[in-house]
Amino acid sequence: MKRAETLFIPARQRSRQAEADREEMAGLFDKQAEIYVDARPTYPAHWYSMLASRTPRHSLAWDVGTGNGQAALGVAGHYDQVIATDTSAAQLKCAMQHPRVCYFHTPLPISNDEIMSLFGGENSVDLITVAQAVHWFDLPNFYSLATHLLRKPGGMIAVWCYNDVEVSPMFDPAMKRFHDTTLPFWDPNIKHIFDGYKRLPFPFESVGLGCEGEPLPLDILKELSFEGFLRMLRSWSAVTTAKEQGVDLLSEGVVRELEDAWGGHDLVRCIVYKAFMLAGTV
Repeated sequence: MKRAETLFIPARQRSRQAEADREEMAGLFDKQAEIYVDARPTYPAHWYSMLASRTPRHSLAWDVGTGNGQAALGVAGHYDQVIATDTSAAQLKCAMQHPRVCYFHTPLPISNDEIMSLFGGENSVDLITVAQAVHWFDLPNFYSLATHLLRKPGGMIAVWCYNDVEVSPMFDPAMKRFHDTTLPFWDPNIKHIFDGYKRLPFPFESVGLGCEGEPLPLDILKELSFEGFLRMLRSWSAVTTAKEQGVDLLSEGVVRELEDAWGGHDLVRCIVYKAFMLAGTV
């Protein structure tokens, strides 16, 4: 289950408890930062071409909750400048560099005015992307900020995520048994991932790439050894949370069962991450 599970959450008059909860979540992702660099799948290049073809201008993009910059680099292939933000300083330290990508740490709390100043004000951004993160956001505030920042006409926002993986008829049942053990340890916001963003609010006009209630299904293909797949599992926030509570979800016995179902430690398999996207304009 998943990403960056990194996040950007615009802050405005939140309660102290809510703010503390957000800071705790950001800290959780700090602990996974180094694993994210090589454990998570790369989004297909044609996704970015698909998005770029729907914005008339390609001057400035914003990648929110950028984590290690994976999506930001893809966007940079089509836009003159990408501003990539994240609340996690640890994630940004692992970010991949690109001449057209500028990374900014946006620690909590941060005001909308401070975010707006990064872009030079309203009506300035051609594309906003959020990969594997929007379910963590204060959605009404983030959507309001996005609406102000997006260029009119033609500015577009796209959010995507993945929530399942298909490996083989032998491995998939073992994977489901493992996944079921993680359920008590996920944050409640993960419900939006579990239902494939089908109930995620998304108040934007459709551009034919998924809309509110009807996400666009997509696949991500990746070749992995069992060790690579295991690193991905260890990057899950639920696995980290469980370990902090004294529960080792990836015990020696569980790893052995998964490895046997995989077909051996050194076997490389082509796996399919089941993804989904919502995209729209204001």
